[in-house]
Amino acid sequence: MIANTLNDRKRPKLDVETVSIYKPASEYDWSYSHHAHITHYKGKFYAIWSNGRINEDDVGQRVLMAVSDDFLRWSVPQALVDTTGGIHSDLVLTAAGFHQHGDTLIVYYGQYEYKPEHLENGSRKSGDKGHMNTFLYAIVTKDGMSWSEPIPMYLPIIPNHGPQQTQSGRLIISGNIMFPYSDDPTGMAGGVQSGIYPPEMSGTICDDSESFWQVKEARQWPVGLCEGSFYQTADGILHMLLRSNSRKLWVTRSADDGASWSNPLPTSFSDNNSKFHFGRLSDGTIYYVGTPDPEPRGKRSPLVLSLSLDGMLFNRHFILKNEMCERLFQGMYKGGDYGYPHTLVHDGYLHVIYSVCKESISALRVPIETL
Repeated sequence: MIANTLNDRKRPKLDVETVSIYKPASEYDWSYSHHAHITHYKGKFYAIWSNGRINEDDVGQRVLMAVSDDFLRWSVPQALVDTTGGIHSDLVLTAAGFHQHGDTLIVYYGQYEYKPEHLENGSRKSGDKGHMNTFLYAIVTKDGMSWSEPIPMYLPIIPNHGPQQTQSGRLIISGNIMFPYSDDPTGMAGGVQSGIYPPEMSGTICDDSESFWQVKEARQWPVGLCEGSFYQTADGILHMLLRSNSRKLWVTRSADDGASWSNPLPTSFSDNNSKFHFGRLSDGTIYYVGTPDPEPRGKRSPLVLSLSLDGMLFNRHFILKNEMCERLFQGMYKGGDYGYPHTLVHDGYLHVIYSVCKESISALRVPIETL
C-alpha cells in the first residue's frame, strides 16, 4: 500500500530561492495562468504554461513561454502558441510539457474547443462539458529561438505531464485515463494508446477534463480519476498515482512497461484535490511534490516535498511554501494557493514551478544536499 505520513512537527520548512516568472497587471490582462512546466536546454531554463484572458480553460487560451540564463532572472513572457481559431470559436490550448532528444527540444500542448451550445457571449459556460476536437500537438526547436509549426501527434489527449522514460527507454505520457506510450526516443512518433478506460471505448474516447468523468460512469467508480504522475520501482512496476477528487490519491499499476494497467485502487497517500508530480533524485530516492494536506479542501497549501526509499512509504516531508496567497482578480474556477507543480532535477538543485491562485507563475529551487 502506497502511503505518506503527515506530521507537522516533522515537516521542517526548507530555505528555498523563489522567483516570479509572470504576474498579470489587471483582471483583463490575461489574468489566468496554470499548467506550468520547466526544463533546462542548452544552458537555459525554459518555462511554459497555459494563459487565459480571465477564466480557466476558456476560449482563446494560449501557451506562454519565458526563458532564463540563471533561473533567477526571466525574460518577458511571449506567446509560444498564440490564440488559435477553431470551428465555432477560438480553441482552448493547454501547456503539456517538454521532451528532449539529442539537440532537439519539444514542447507539447493540447487543444480542444467547445460546442456552440456550451458557449455564451463568446465565453465558455460553467461546467466542464461540450468539448470537441481534442488533440495533442508538438512544436520543436534546435536552438530555443526558432520553432516549427505545430505538428499533430495523432493522439486524442490533453496530457498532464510530458513524456517520461521508463527503465527500458519507453516513453509514457501521463494523462487522466489515457497513458500513451512510444518506443521512439524522439517522442514524436509511434504513440500507442493505453490506459484505464473500458476497451469498448478505445475507438471513440479522448482524454481531457470532460472525458474522465465519462469513464468514471462507465466503470462505476466512486470517484473521478485524473491528472496522473508515475514512477517506477526497482522491480520494474510502474505506479501511476491519480488525483481522485477526494482526500486520497488512487493508483493503477503496470507490469508490462505501460502496455496495460491494473484496476485503480485507493492508496493511503493524502491529497488536497490537486495535481502533483513524482520524480527521482540522482541517488535513487523517489520524491513527490504537491499539496497533500486534505484540509481545508481546495486551499492547496502548503506545498510539500516528500521522499521515499522504496516508492511505498513516503516518510520524510519538507514544506517548500506555506505563505498565505491572495487571489487578486475574478475568474471562473480560479483559486488554490499553490497549483499544479512540475519539477526538474538539474545541477544539484530540485526546481519546482507552480501557479499561484491560478493567476501568477512562480518557481523555486532548493539544493538537494540539504534534504
